[in-house]
Amino acid sequence: SGNHEPMGTFIGHVYPGLFLVLYGLHQAVAVSRAMIAGTPLPCPPRAPRNKGRWAWLWTLSYAGLLKTVAGSLLVAYEISCVEGGLVLMDRQLPPRFMYPHEWQHLTMFALLALLGCVELASGSLLPRRCVALEKGALALTFYELLLLLGSHVKDSSGVELQVHALLVLVVLLLSLVLTAQLWAPAARQLRLMESFLFLVMGSWLVQAGFILYRPISGFPWQDDDVSDIMFVTTFFCWHVMADALCLLGVHGFSFFWLRCYGPRSEPAGSTGAPCHAGPRGPLYTLLQEAEQSEKEEGALLLPQAQPGP
Repeated sequence: SGNHEPMGTFIGHVYPGLFLVLYGLHQAVAVSRAMIAGTPLPCPPRAPRNKGRWAWLWTLSYAGLLKTVAGSLLVAYEISCVEGGLVLMDRQLPPRFMYPHEWQHLTMFALLALLGCVELASGSLLPRRCVALEKGALALTFYELLLLLGSHVKDSSGVELQVHALLVLVVLLLSLVLTAQLWAPAARQLRLMESFLFLVMGSWLVQAGFILYRPISGFPWQDDDVSDIMFVTTFFCWHVMADALCLLGVHGFSFFWLRCYGPRSEPAGSTGAPCHAGPRGPLYTLLQEAEQSEKEEGALLLPQAQPGP
């Protein structure tokens, strides 16, 4: 891809990494608020469709819109970085495929844009938001990403191979968590693990861009130096610890924010619509049954603790 390849590959690592970090932080804030308040995970509110010409804008999923725009911009940038155009095959006999890495990058960014389109359709076009459709599309996207990354490192070695192998590990764990969410979409523990893995994946992508294309020291990492390969794993462990501390900081900040500035007398479940299938879905029923059982247990214990006159 000519002189544009180093810069394009650097940006192709850093910009998606920053997007994933911001997305992970957004998820972490939502999960922390739900865990502190003891409420179900909120869904974005949907405005009625009969409140003016532009009322449909309030029904848009802003996370889906952001994914669509970010994926489309990254696709356009990947195409613009190849001099002469991103062609699929050359004109030799027999023809050979061209730009395999760039086409895989393009596929990854297109998956992000398509995922955003699915969320937009679920939040705006369907009569009722389908959380199962969004979770299924997200899990499928990461399984495809796992396949692409598995073949992306076929011709790499040394430092680059170690960097991408650790990235594949994070994507594999995230795929398993997203698969588990298909059966438990409202589990706060799984959403917390998802937020943490998004943070790790994003921060490590940013670090990978600097390791492979913009070393801080100004000198490239050496593939034949065992200490360089070992320090790649060491830096990854530091990222895991730093992201865990970041998640803890978000939880602590959310706790003090809700305690100082949150509503004083807010009934449970009023911070947002819980993610269930309908107005009185299974999650709502389970919560009501749990509260009712606690009240009944307290009523049974009350006569024993306080004898009658």
